[in-house]
Amino acid sequence: MNNYLIIVLSAYIFVVIAGYWLDYLNLSHLKKHGNKIPPDFEGYIDQELLNKTQRYVIENTKFNFVSSLFHNAILLAFLFGGLLDSYNSWIVSLKMPFIVSGLVFFLILLYADTVLMIPFKLYHTFVIENKYGFTTTTMKLWITDLWKSLLITTIMVSFIIATGFFIVQASPGLWWFWIWCFFLLFSILMMYIFPYVIAPIFNTFTPVEDESLQKGIRELMQKVGIKVKSVFQMDASKRTKHTNAYFTGIGKVKRIVLYDTLIGQMEKDEIIAVLAHEAGHWKKKHLMKHLIVSEIIAIIVMFISFNIMQKEGLIQLFQLKESTFFAKIVIIGFLGSIAAFPFSPLSHYFSRKHEYEADAFSYEMTKDNKSMINMLVKLSKDNLSNLYPHPLYAAFHYSHPPILERIQSIRRRKNKELIDS
Repeated sequence: MNNYLIIVLSAYIFVVIAGYWLDYLNLSHLKKHGNKIPPDFEGYIDQELLNKTQRYVIENTKFNFVSSLFHNAILLAFLFGGLLDSYNSWIVSLKMPFIVSGLVFFLILLYADTVLMIPFKLYHTFVIENKYGFTTTTMKLWITDLWKSLLITTIMVSFIIATGFFIVQASPGLWWFWIWCFFLLFSILMMYIFPYVIAPIFNTFTPVEDESLQKGIRELMQKVGIKVKSVFQMDASKRTKHTNAYFTGIGKVKRIVLYDTLIGQMEKDEIIAVLAHEAGHWKKKHLMKHLIVSEIIAIIVMFISFNIMQKEGLIQLFQLKESTFFAKIVIIGFLGSIAAFPFSPLSHYFSRKHEYEADAFSYEMTKDNKSMINMLVKLSKDNLSNLYPHPLYAAFHYSHPPILERIQSIRRRKNKELIDS
């Protein structure tokens, strides 16, 4: 192993250890503060439920540690133990066309990863989630979902790889730009087809039956300036008791989807507060801003990757016998995961900032801080969310502000309004 490869390996191990250290900090912080019921949660949870939340967070953290340890061991053996070299050479020995070689190379890796992770997914679903009362799925449905997901992923990955490798062949000097254009168009296309083609494969969507709720949602959206094409409830309860709601659609016409678990566990005004928050993301153009920033980063990454892949340094670094485009992609992806780690807090900072802005918008539209706070409390309670994450852990992992901080922000906004008036 050459000195440069040792540096790369050391950097990756540092990132992995840093991640585990953050987990340790988070658990230590939870054990220190997690026995206190916050004032806003009094009457909603008791000490028994708080202890259950603590156990759920701890058990999930331990599970993630074991599964990531296994995943990292496989990855390191593949990249640094000679498996990538042997696999890459075997693909070359088959003497298949360029595009077919790429398809075979990545699909086998996809299937191998899927098979290796099945025991972990089964354990998480039928042991941990079932233990804490979340799982409602059956083994038959779980297996059906697995096959459906694998089939859809195979189709999508095959299309992406075939198109990408065709572009590389057709435009060897500018493929980085044209592939970026392709990914942009593909992302927009998926926004259109996901709610109408993919989502119905897994769930049934029916119009929200509660006419009062339907009316309240449409009145809110009219006030905000969003055209609502349809308001659906999704049968999430056949798999889980977790709650959620989301918008789909591009432009002003939206399709609103509520989990049936959310409808069953929240009052009308609380659901309105959830959707006012989601409307805030649209009104503040958060999704558009995210798309623009993501695409700027993507085209920069594509250009840098193109220039690195023009040279044989990657192949020499990992001491591969055969120089192939697909092996270079794997190595670039690995190096990219290391380089992305220090930027994670910045990305999550802006995401949390957008969540605060959406909360503020929700309050402006509803003037109902009580329902907003009750909604957040119930979301946290129903999902057994960690009420006391370590600030550094949250900086690296939380796209949403911790629940208590969101509640405090809502209260400050209400108090400021009272003072100003």
